[in-house]
Amino acid sequence: MNVIRVGRKFEIVIPKNVRERVNIEEGDLLEVEVEENKIILKKVKYNPYEVLKRVVGESYNEEIDEKKAERWLKDASIRH
Repeated sequence: MNVIRVGRKFEIVIPKNVRERVNIEEGDLLEVEVEENKIILKKVKYNPYEVLKRVVGESYNEEIDEKKAERWLKDASIRH
């Protein structure tokens, strides 16, 4: 069991062994849930197609948006 301290601004640090087990990296998103007296953090699964849809939008223009999509996918692959 890991014990951590709540810091100023109610910040916490996730211990290294926990981060490694769940593969949490800087910039990842976590979902927060409360069950009774428990705080549950879940890593948000990354879906590049959903993010691409938000970036490009519904009105897709191949000439304009293809370069934008390629650039975004390249950046996303470097981060993950």
